[in-house]
Amino acid sequence: MKLIPEIQAAHGEIQNLRRTIHAHPGLRYEETATADLVAKTLDSWGIETHRGLGQTGVVGVLRRGNSTRSVGLRADMDALPIQELNSFEHRSKNDGKMHACGHDGHTAMLLGAARHLAKHGDFDGTIVFIFQPAEEGGAGAQAMIDDGLFEKFPVDAVFGIHNWPGMPAGKFGVTEGPIMASSNEFRIEIKGVGSHAALPHNGRDPVFTAVQIANGLQSIVTRNKKPLDTAVLSITQIHAGDAVNVVPNDAWLAGTVRTFTTETLDLIEARMRKIAESTAEAYDCSVEVHFHRNYPPTINSCEEAWFAAAVMKEIVGAENVDDSVEATMGAEDFSFMLLAKPGCYAFLGNGDGGHRDAGHGAGPCMLHNASYDFNDELLPIGSTYWVRLAQRFLSGKSTTEK
Repeated sequence: MKLIPEIQAAHGEIQNLRRTIHAHPGLRYEETATADLVAKTLDSWGIETHRGLGQTGVVGVLRRGNSTRSVGLRADMDALPIQELNSFEHRSKNDGKMHACGHDGHTAMLLGAARHLAKHGDFDGTIVFIFQPAEEGGAGAQAMIDDGLFEKFPVDAVFGIHNWPGMPAGKFGVTEGPIMASSNEFRIEIKGVGSHAALPHNGRDPVFTAVQIANGLQSIVTRNKKPLDTAVLSITQIHAGDAVNVVPNDAWLAGTVRTFTTETLDLIEARMRKIAESTAEAYDCSVEVHFHRNYPPTINSCEEAWFAAAVMKEIVGAENVDDSVEATMGAEDFSFMLLAKPGCYAFLGNGDGGHRDAGHGAGPCMLHNASYDFNDELLPIGSTYWVRLAQRFLSGKSTTEK
């Protein structure tokens, strides 16, 4: 493993930053303490610092030489509404809020890279450090873009990374094309006519109609979608009625849809509306379909994915880089940045949880889990990756054969 010695020497400093961030989490668009710490730290290293994009976002800009090339490196800052079960010293001090997804580690890794590049950086061009709020359901990436992120700080490409529990610590995973799915939610509201349960012929049963709609929706994935186009349609809620002897007036069902392409998503939404409307009409009920597209699929551009994989292999060796990692049906709002710019999103193994300090909660060290903690041994690996990626990209050596 070829880590940068100066970054390794600064491990304690960056670990302290990571644990400070972990102990003081903020939910989406409430990451004020983290944003303050990031901005203050960047400024102390002489990095041009900007605030306010996407409400609580922070952008650092570092320029060297005369090249017009530029690269964006992104980390997310927000926590989750989870009560932490861990009892070690750096556990969350904010009840009901926890860094259970490792955004504290992502922020610290990028800070570690910024520190090195400011103090020792040998590069020609511009590096834009993007510290983003509200990844967890708040579309903070889009909010920063809407506030002019790429107009004020132009980049030729943008890169992101996420720790990945279960993958061996220090191993990278990346792939060209889709790496994470789109995230979408739906709610179907059925209006019928209530009646006594013993006299159902006097009403129009929305519960029966909801069940038929639920069954019909499953045909979309099995009969309308091409078998090779991956998609998930999960009904996670069905609600109706308050008494066992009353057919209610209303019922509703809701769930999520995940796809790797917009075309497949368009097909699913159109078929959902048709099936719901036609089924409700068949049973003399009315229906409203609410379909909300949260995050688009995260799709890596091929050249940048190959380039990122090459940088990873230089650092940890080809045997520790899966350059065709299996995509996940989870979602990520870095997808909005990849719609605006070419780039690559990747995974960095967080291990199996054995790194956790004494006092960790009883449970696996998985994402969105109250017993999770970021593996601090990844800090110098992630920071070295950011530094080498930026240096090589700005040098113009941004392409490689697959």
